[in-house]
Amino acid sequence: MNDYLRVGIGYDSHRLVEGRKLILGGVDIPSGKGLHGYSDADVLVHALMDALLGAAALGDIGQHFPNTDETYKDADSLDLLKKVLVLLEKDGYEPVNVDVTLMAEQPKVAPHIGHMIVNLEAAGMPEGSVNIKATTGEGMGFVGREEGMAALAVAMVKRIEP
Repeated sequence: MNDYLRVGIGYDSHRLVEGRKLILGGVDIPSGKGLHGYSDADVLVHALMDALLGAAALGDIGQHFPNTDETYKDADSLDLLKKVLVLLEKDGYEPVNVDVTLMAEQPKVAPHIGHMIVNLEAAGMPEGSVNIKATTGEGMGFVGREEGMAALAVAMVKRIEP
């Protein structure tokens, strides 16, 4: 089958603002600022969902969870990831692996990466299939100026054989 393995890329970014929790990979990270968004603004999970949807040619998170629908106001992104995994399965795909790079100047997230991976696996990602890395902007761009955070993800899915 020519589409047994497929790859997708996801990207997301959000502004940092006062008065919001900083949720990354489903982890509430102590910080003076959080990410602004309609849902919990978990930039890492949003990029991952878009990568999975892209790999299966199922559109993007904005199509499935529009910010015009009150259902998704302040939604937990891990719950949305579970829904994406159901969509993939219904379309005949399952994740093989994902690799996510988080771009953030502060706070340091390396101590939280293990917990993020556990959360993504608990949401339905196959055990051992998730890799998360973090990098800074080296003082350049919106990430480097601490105006926001971004994440880039790549996902591989495979066709589920009947």
